[in-house]
Amino acid sequence: MSATGGTGGVGSADRTGDTVAAVSVTVNRESCCGAGQCVLAAPEVFAQSEEDGLVVLLDPSPPAELRDAVRRAASHCPTRSVSAR
Repeated sequence: MSATGGTGGVGSADRTGDTVAAVSVTVNRESCCGAGQCVLAAPEVFAQSEEDGLVVLLDPSPPAELRDAVRRAASHCPTRSVSAR
């Protein structure tokens, strides 16, 4: 039992057994403004196009270890062009 009184604690909804599920990522290049916050937060998952500076999704299903970085990227996107589930 966790300190919060439940059995799973924070983030337990993301768990299947003892394994944290990978995250699913989508981007919308049409609304992207090229701020690059996603690249700074998760460079393993996002890049910026050299042509127009817009987001390039390198990995639409990154491993669970990158879940927090991907969520940070989505929350820091000024145009909400990055979604993580």
